[in-house]
Amino acid sequence: MILPILLMLPLLSAAACGAWRGDPRPLARGSAAAAGTGFVLALMLSGQILKERVVGFGRGDFLRADGLSAVLVLVVTLVGWISLWSGEGALRRARDRQELADAHLRRYYLLTNLFLFTMLLSVTANSVGVMWVAVEATTITTAFLIGLENSPEALEASWKYILIGSVGIALAFVGTVLGYFDFVQRVGEMPHALNWSILAGVADRLNGDVLRIAFVFILVGYGTKAGIAPMHTWLPDAHSEAPAPTSSMMSGSLLVVALYAILRWKVVVDACVGTAFSDRMLIVTGTVSVAVAAILMIRQISYKRMLAYSSVEHVGLICVGAGFGSLGTLAALLHMVGHAAGKSMLFLLSGNIKEAYGSTRIVMVRGLLRARPLTGALFLAGTLALLGLPPFSLFISEVMIFRAGFLGGHPAVTGILMLLTLAIFVFFLGYVNRLLYGEPPAELPSARGPRAVELLPMAVNLAVLLAAGIVVPAPLLSLLRLAAGVIHP
Repeated sequence: MILPILLMLPLLSAAACGAWRGDPRPLARGSAAAAGTGFVLALMLSGQILKERVVGFGRGDFLRADGLSAVLVLVVTLVGWISLWSGEGALRRARDRQELADAHLRRYYLLTNLFLFTMLLSVTANSVGVMWVAVEATTITTAFLIGLENSPEALEASWKYILIGSVGIALAFVGTVLGYFDFVQRVGEMPHALNWSILAGVADRLNGDVLRIAFVFILVGYGTKAGIAPMHTWLPDAHSEAPAPTSSMMSGSLLVVALYAILRWKVVVDACVGTAFSDRMLIVTGTVSVAVAAILMIRQISYKRMLAYSSVEHVGLICVGAGFGSLGTLAALLHMVGHAAGKSMLFLLSGNIKEAYGSTRIVMVRGLLRARPLTGALFLAGTLALLGLPPFSLFISEVMIFRAGFLGGHPAVTGILMLLTLAIFVFFLGYVNRLLYGEPPAELPSARGPRAVELLPMAVNLAVLLAAGIVVPAPLLSLLRLAAGVIHP
């Protein structure tokens, strides 16, 4: 019963937000409490899956969770909880400054809860058709969140996101339909034919050429949503204009939810034509993404766009890892968890920086460590984690990805990736150095910044980054191995 309760929580919370017409502050607390309860349920679900391997619910296992689903559910609920908890203060202060009206905030909490529900449905639905609908629904909810402030820039970013995201999701639909029609032609009509567990079970009877074409559509389609280059162009604009908690959730969890859809189809394609085709596709697209991120990182004027391009890099690394075999897949999943913890924290902090300095331009921010010591210290820690330095988990996962590349017979690609990540390291650290040090501007607004209690949730992010970087906790490692076994049986 954990699965339906897990999905009902954000749905009921959204219904309450939709019906509420008063002061929006209770909605903030209620939404954060619901998301926190969801994270506890995700931990319970993970424990159940470690014992039973697979958990299903409903007719034909309409909802179905295995190790891979459990990892994604943990990521979605953790990022959602932290974003709602920590982001409440910044939104409240924006309301006090009359930058956001009560109606905006009520809409924000309604859409954010729906966003959480659609992401959770995406990673627990057994049917690839329902999964497609749920991923499409994330586009609708987040498009309104990006344009929440109604500024011309926010509305432009929102429309750009809708247009590019819709093209991508349409391509994913074509891939899904191709796979389904081939199933019907080869196997015949049967109940729940779109369930990915059934597709994977009969994959060896499907047409390999059709599935290869379908996978290309799915990779490009869902890859657009995941921010894989060159389909990433919506991502920097959306992250620049969206409220910081929304950017936190989009970067920390939405991107990997789209990757999840690709990995689910990879299992079906691999069972039919072997792993070489999908691995090669993931390695090529992932390497291109890291290369594009490195090029675009050379000259950045906005720290929020800098974080967005960093997401393109890390999504690329996850793709490459998934194409490097079993060890690489395990590393990619660990990287997914570390990136979610680190990037969601940095996007939340970027909102505090914008609030303090009134700008997202790097040149306008100086002396963050002196002007906002706690925010600056956390931003530095998150940066070091994101750049893959020890003792944080991204150091372990990146080393594992590179090792998997060399062991798997991809020395040239691995060498190129190491050089590209080194280049990104240098540029990223240079920009952050400009933000953190120096004399704060004399005209820095004296507006009250976040209270220490508002930054407290980020201790959870740091704990995840450190715990998975020093010694990966045994239950998490078992769950990641279980998930990797789903992708590479």
